[in-house]
Amino acid sequence: MSKWQFSLGVHDLGRGIYVYLQPDGSWGWNNAGLIVDGEASMLVDTLFDEKLTAVMLKELRDAVGRKGRETDYLVNTHANGDHTYGNRLVEGAEIIASKAAAEEMDEVPPAMLAAMVRMAPNLGELGEYVKHCFGAFDFEGIVLPPVNRTFEGELEITVGDTRVELIEVGPAHTRGDVLVHVPNQGVVFTGDILFIEGTPIIWAGPVRNWIEACERIEAMDVDTIVPGHGPMTDKRGVRAVREYLAFIDSEARARFDAGLSACEAAKDIALGEYANWGDAERLAVNVHSLYREYDPSLPTPDVMALFNEMSVLWRRNRKR
Repeated sequence: MSKWQFSLGVHDLGRGIYVYLQPDGSWGWNNAGLIVDGEASMLVDTLFDEKLTAVMLKELRDAVGRKGRETDYLVNTHANGDHTYGNRLVEGAEIIASKAAAEEMDEVPPAMLAAMVRMAPNLGELGEYVKHCFGAFDFEGIVLPPVNRTFEGELEITVGDTRVELIEVGPAHTRGDVLVHVPNQGVVFTGDILFIEGTPIIWAGPVRNWIEACERIEAMDVDTIVPGHGPMTDKRGVRAVREYLAFIDSEARARFDAGLSACEAAKDIALGEYANWGDAERLAVNVHSLYREYDPSLPTPDVMALFNEMSVLWRRNRKR
């Protein structure tokens, strides 16, 4: 059980570190953070729409005791909209991301998700699942500002007198995943390298990179780990994610070698202890990604096909 409370809103960890949590950590309900030293500050990620982001920014300003002061830096840990769609509201900040993440940000624009939500009533069972994933968010009219600074590998930023290390560990969850490590405070923000009590989803891979990213976190001298989704954790949470990834790799490989299709394999894999993790249906995407690792000639299914496969598993899991 986590020693940190998993409740909505700002959590002051001391030492100039603030975390904004959004239970239950499922689709779109991500975490963000703020690093403050004197008059300097760095925001780590925004939220899935501008209304939610506006609430978060006000609560962070209130917690820090600042009225309307701009944030110096905004770091996006990766390209997914639940960590970037509120960027426009962080006025005056230098937006920083890995080069790969910046290149990926335009691939799923807010207008695409807005259209999916509008179409949902006409999509039958798939539409029910789309509404389950995205129906709580307002994507209409969101515009993403450009990233101001990109990097590859590692980048060190000084926030006041606080050293912050940006460490590129993608491709893994996405092509440009970044860890935000605050070494003197013993804290790391992991973005979606970690889903705690929820199922990771491999949009990019390879899985080995993701496992190595977990191992890198485990080797850090940190006592507070802030995942992209779910409650704050320690290294036991990191190990659980690493072991899940190794498990599905082994299970998918066995079915690939046996000649099952990715869709058949996802339906056949028994998740065991991982069946109770949130969003277990993401297994469908994970198996497709793993199969493309085993055979790079396999085509990438389109997004709606992947969501359809997840919706089938989601409905099956709900009946259990």
